[in-house]
Amino acid sequence: MSDYPVQRKTVQVNGTALSYLQAGDEGPPLLLLHGTFWSRVWLPVLPELGTRARCVALDLPGFGGSGGELGPRTATVPELARTVLAAADALGLGTFDLAGHDIGGGIAQHVAARSGRVERLILMNSVTFDSWPVPAVERFRDPDVRASMGVEEMMAARAETTRRAVARNLTEEEVADYISPWKDPARVRSWMAMAAAADARYTLELVPALIKAAVPTRLVWGTEDDFQKVAFALRYVAEIPATDLVEVPGKHIPTEDSPQQVTAAILDHLAP
Repeated sequence: MSDYPVQRKTVQVNGTALSYLQAGDEGPPLLLLHGTFWSRVWLPVLPELGTRARCVALDLPGFGGSGGELGPRTATVPELARTVLAAADALGLGTFDLAGHDIGGGIAQHVAARSGRVERLILMNSVTFDSWPVPAVERFRDPDVRASMGVEEMMAARAETTRRAVARNLTEEEVADYISPWKDPARVRSWMAMAAAADARYTLELVPALIKAAVPTRLVWGTEDDFQKVAFALRYVAEIPATDLVEVPGKHIPTEDSPQQVTAAILDHLAP
């Protein structure tokens, strides 16, 4: 079966135009969430995933191609989970499969534990328990740090982080694509709001609800990740029922390092 073309579309959610990448228009819906990056992290696997599912890789407000801007109140995991559910409603999704990367995995855990709408869950190099925020993110709790960060400084920082998040050597064109949204000051402020709102209590408090919900979950993990170490994935499998782990070569963005292995692990989990 040939790969499905990827299209960028928009949907109105609470008065804001949210951008998303779509691949596939048949099959069960798969909603994919980003964290401190944007929907670009899912692009390497979307064409093949789209042959088996209706894939929607959403950009949160103030990220990627989406309009709007996150602030301290709207950037918390619970509030972003509400935004994701509103987007699902706007897209006509009742129940759906859900994937999350990085802080997007924290949002995905919240939706899975609390909404009753998630059929199957995929967490890719996700925040879990008290694995976050990492120091590079936590420092943005300081208002002085946020005040000192302009567009040029953010683009340089995101370029360095993107290179560190991938084991292979990204081309300059790939790095430029990854950091392109942060040419916009509103997206710089949104990123800093997400960083400032990062708080491990949001995932720690979910543990009882995740255990009770027991949503079938697969963790897909780049085992060389310096940001979210595989030890946390092993702990998740040990403590949360109906969960397994597929380790793949790579760092924090394994879709760039091992796209075929990541795709296979996701499709296997989503198989009827």
